[in-house]
Amino acid sequence: QALFSCDAILEGGRLLSLVHMVTSPLMICRLHEAASFYQRALLANALTSALRLHQRLPHFQLSRAFLAQALLEDSCHYLLYSLIFVNSYPVTMSIFPVLLFSLLHAATYTKKVLDARSSNSLPFLRNLLEKLSANQQNILKFIACNEIFLMPATVFMLFSGQGSLLQPFIYYRFLTLRYSSRRNPYCRTLFTELRIVVEHLITKPSCPVFVRRLCLSGISFISRLAPTVA
Repeated sequence: QALFSCDAILEGGRLLSLVHMVTSPLMICRLHEAASFYQRALLANALTSALRLHQRLPHFQLSRAFLAQALLEDSCHYLLYSLIFVNSYPVTMSIFPVLLFSLLHAATYTKKVLDARSSNSLPFLRNLLEKLSANQQNILKFIACNEIFLMPATVFMLFSGQGSLLQPFIYYRFLTLRYSSRRNPYCRTLFTELRIVVEHLITKPSCPVFVRRLCLSGISFISRLAPTVA
C-alpha cells in the first residue's frame, strides 16, 4: 500500500509535468505565461525525478560512492536535465523528453490501476494504452534523438546570447550519462545508427570531398568524446 501511494505521488508529479508541457506551446502568443508553464513543468519533473531517485536509493550518504551510484540512475539523469533547462531560455526541443516520458509512465500506471479494478474495465482506454505500449520503442528512440540534437542546440543558444557558458558543458555531462545508461540503451543505439547513416551518405560518389572530410572529422571528434561503456 505504501508503494502504491508512492507511485500515486510520482504519477501526480508526472501528470502535472504533462499538463504544463502541453499548455506551454499553446501559450505561444503570451510568452511570459508560456515561459512560466515551461518552468513549472520542469520543476514538477525535477521533483518527480528526485522522489524516484529517493525510492531507488532511500539511504542518502554524503560520499563519493553514493554519488557514483546515484549517477547510474536514470532518475538522477532527468533531475539534472530539469535543472539544466529550468532557468534557461525556453527551448521547445527540451519539452519532448519530459512530455513523452510522463506520457509513457502515465500509461503504465493507468494500466496498473485498470488491472486492479477489473480486467475488462474501460476497453477503449485499454486499447489506447496498448497502442501506446506497442510504439514504446519508437517513442524512446525519438526521445534519444531529441536528447542528442539538444547538444548542438545548447551551443547555438550560447552563441546567440540565449544560453549560459556552462550550459553546453553540463548538458554534455548529461548526454554522457544517457549514453552510459544501463536501463535505457537507446542513446547509444541512436548514435550508432546516425553514424552508419552519415557514413553511408558520404561514401556516395556524388558527395563532395570537403563534405566527406568534414563529416569524417566530426565522427572522429564525437567518437573521442564518447564515454567508455562496460
